[in-house]
Amino acid sequence: MVSSRTPGEMPRRGRWEEPGEQRRRIPRLRRYGPAARWYDVLSLERPVYRAPRISGISRLDLQPGERILDIACGTGLNFSLLVEAVGPTGRVVGIDTSEAMLAGARRRVTDNGWTNVTIDHGQAAELTRLLAGSPLFDAVVITYALSIVGSWRQVFEQAIAELKPGGQLLVIDLALPTGRWRVLAPLARLACFTGGVQLSRRPWRLVTESLHRPCHEVHRGGHVHIAWGHQR
Repeated sequence: MVSSRTPGEMPRRGRWEEPGEQRRRIPRLRRYGPAARWYDVLSLERPVYRAPRISGISRLDLQPGERILDIACGTGLNFSLLVEAVGPTGRVVGIDTSEAMLAGARRRVTDNGWTNVTIDHGQAAELTRLLAGSPLFDAVVITYALSIVGSWRQVFEQAIAELKPGGQLLVIDLALPTGRWRVLAPLARLACFTGGVQLSRRPWRLVTESLHRPCHEVHRGGHVHIAWGHQR
């Protein structure tokens, strides 16, 4: 049986911004425009962030035929992992606000011949409107994004609302490394600044505070945090 939702009222834009963050939103989004074609290389995906991405998605134990929502999907770096997990009978829906990033995602989908991946352009904070009338999802993934997007708490709450009862939400995000890894903190701080990351957010805490049976893992010496849990 397919679960569905009744579209709710959208909270007013800006309501969920942290103090001092809203005015930085536009410059941050511009980072993901002109450089989008080289994002997969410039973002240090392969040497640093790919392994935690693989680990996090594997924790969901996705099954063939499931529907997955990828919020702030960017160039589609999660797509291969998600498509492999849900198989040809499943469905992956990616949403991002940057047309330049989505152009890379569309190329990835075309090059791989994926027929079960849908890509939509829109603000992550407007999920209720963008997905109104569509079935709910078995899982929602938000990787390396909640520390960047505007209205991030609203995005998180709407992500939960897109889940079927018992569905899973995965958040992967960044902090400065600790312990013996602290020597790499200046490089991590530079990478986060370049990507527009708000290190003070620590969005994985929303998972551990809001979801049922939450789990939390730390990778790369505390630089990457993975958290997931179930819809209550």
